[in-house]
Amino acid sequence: MSRLRVHSENHLVKRIGWLRAAVFGANDGILSTSSLIVGVASASGSAHEILVAGTAGMVAGAMSMAAGEYVSVSSQSDTEKSDLARERKELADDPDGELRELTQIYVKRGLDEPLAREVGIKLMKKDALGSHARDELGISEITTARPIQAAFVSALMFSFGAILPLLMALFSPANIIIQTVSVASLAALALLGAVGAKVGGASILKATMRVMFWGAFAMVITAGIGAIFGTRI
Repeated sequence: MSRLRVHSENHLVKRIGWLRAAVFGANDGILSTSSLIVGVASASGSAHEILVAGTAGMVAGAMSMAAGEYVSVSSQSDTEKSDLARERKELADDPDGELRELTQIYVKRGLDEPLAREVGIKLMKKDALGSHARDELGISEITTARPIQAAFVSALMFSFGAILPLLMALFSPANIIIQTVSVASLAALALLGAVGAKVGGASILKATMRVMFWGAFAMVITAGIGAIFGTRI
């Protein structure tokens, strides 16, 4: 049996679409909700006010994430479709010019021109638009924008992330809500950063420290603002 038949590769870039939306959604859910709770608690809000604010933040945040991701990724998708339509027309109007263009791309990648032209001819014969989309425009099946998937995953993961600080606020004694929510949220952010790095094949320590730093920074800022406004009120 040849090595080619037994060797299996599972490249992590295939996960980039849903992974980005999932990690971003969960991270934002934890950070936004915990910061909101800490800010309200610092302003001497009652337990009821804290929970109402946190719940409202969770629902509003999930809807905002879904809408934002859908609009953003839809814009990317529209751009991709426009570029593909333009490329399709160019292939129909000037196939020889498009072959020369593809040949030069392969020459720049290290092939001799005769070989680059031969590769271009064979690839365009099999799938001209696909070849130009991949090698000229950088559009492939892996990187193609998927608006609905991004919106759904972002909203779902935001909600899951937001549940943690809400539960901490719900079951924590009133006098230590800030500490409980902050510690639990930072721990969750650290875990999320580690998991995201592991799944994506990145540095676990770097990702964990980065997300914890920005999480702590956001909570300190909102706690300070809450304390200032709470004192003035």
